[in-house]
Amino acid sequence: MSTRHKGRKRALDVLYAADMRELPLPQLLEEEAARAEKEPAREGSWVFAREILDGVVTHSRAIDEDIAATSSWPMERMPAIDRAILKLATAELLVHTDIPEAVIIAEAGELASEYSTEESRGFIQGVLGALVQKLRPSSSA
Repeated sequence: MSTRHKGRKRALDVLYAADMRELPLPQLLEEEAARAEKEPAREGSWVFAREILDGVVTHSRAIDEDIAATSSWPMERMPAIDRAILKLATAELLVHTDIPEAVIIAEAGELASEYSTEESRGFIQGVLGALVQKLRPSSSA
C-alpha cells in the first residue's frame, strides 16, 4: 500500500472522528499530530494526511459549499463516512494540483468501497467528477 493511500486513510480517520465526536477538526488534528510524533515509522503517511487535513481546515467553507452545490443529497443526510471522503478528496483536488484528478477520484472510490457501500462509491465518484469541472476546469477528467 502506497504512502499516499495510507495518508488518505489517516486523513479519513481524523475527519470521520471529528464528525462523529462533534469536535473541531483542528483539535483532533493536533491530537493526531502528537500521536504521529510517537510513530516515526509512519511519518510519510502522516505528512501527506496532514497536508490534506490542513487543506480541509483552510478551505472548509468552500469545500462544504462546493459539495452541497454539486451533490443531489444534502450534506447532513449523507452518511458521515461519505461526507468525510468527499471532504478529503475535495481538499486534495484543491491542494495537490500535481496529483491527477482521476487518481484522486479513484482513491476516493476505493475508500468508499472499503468503508462504505458500492452505491456510495458511485455517488462519491459522481460528485467528485462534477467538482473537477469546477475546481480544475482545464482538466479532462
